[in-house]
Amino acid sequence: MVVLVTGATGFLGSHVAMALKSEGVVATGRNKRALARLATYGLRAVPIDLRAPIAQADRDRIGPVTAIVHCAGLSSPWGSPAAFHQANVAATHHLLDMASDMGVCRFVYISTASVYFRFADQDGLQEDQLPPRFVNAYAQTKRQAELAVLARAEVGPVVIRPRGIYGAGDNALLPRLMRVARRGPLPRFAEDGATDITHVDDVVAAILAALRSDVTGEVLNISGGVGLPLPQIIAAACTATNVPLRWRHLPFGPTLAATRMVEAAARILPGRPEPPVTAYALGLLRYRQTIDISKAARLLGWTPQISFEEGLDRSFADGKMREGVL
Repeated sequence: MVVLVTGATGFLGSHVAMALKSEGVVATGRNKRALARLATYGLRAVPIDLRAPIAQADRDRIGPVTAIVHCAGLSSPWGSPAAFHQANVAATHHLLDMASDMGVCRFVYISTASVYFRFADQDGLQEDQLPPRFVNAYAQTKRQAELAVLARAEVGPVVIRPRGIYGAGDNALLPRLMRVARRGPLPRFAEDGATDITHVDDVVAAILAALRSDVTGEVLNISGGVGLPLPQIIAAACTATNVPLRWRHLPFGPTLAATRMVEAAARILPGRPEPPVTAYALGLLRYRQTIDISKAARLLGWTPQISFEEGLDRSFADGKMREGVL
């Protein structure tokens, strides 16, 4: 099996590419310097910008592949709808066209559990329990890409929805929380939100199981399997990195209303600068959001193996996340 891994210069994609090294992998991404680093590990690295249709010359450089793990995309709580559409929807269509032309027999798409988010407590969400409206352009375009993938039965599609990936190399989830904590007190409300985050090694194991299975046309939730209060997650990360943690107790309703006003103003400013905090981030701090992973266990034989405590130890073992330089 030769596997094309998109977004291999990113956090999850790099872990997937390294896990497949012995089986044959083509690593793609737009960051040529990061691709060069992957090449030093013996991976075949090809710079590709998926936002445009994939030219024949690029297809020739990729060469024959039997499977694709599509990790690439724009993942952010803020940004222009056009940028999200281009990176998440258009890019996926371009890759699907190439996969179909090449006769790819397995296409694993990495989506997100953010598609479930609502401003309400939600526990044990199953794969079909989507909200009537998506919380932001990121969630909306990831769902649009999911539908595009699932419609292409000829490539053997499987959609993976991981929740809150963290681990060595993470430059988003825990580092973002720590950067905010360094700036000042974090908001805390009368009721704490909770979520089930997932160590990157567990996500990679689920992806490998999907690649090797005969499951097709399915959407599968992936998480650590335990709903943890957000203050507990934040406090543990700050303790591990010696970042002082302070809380500011606030009423949720007025804080959310004020944040939405700031967001509205940011949308009309040149460059649409990201606000210090988004409504989505506040919602995560206030509401319970957990998912049901029994379908992945049933169809893939996969279950999470890494507890949050062990995952933190692995994440900070080499000190890089501690310095915020991942």
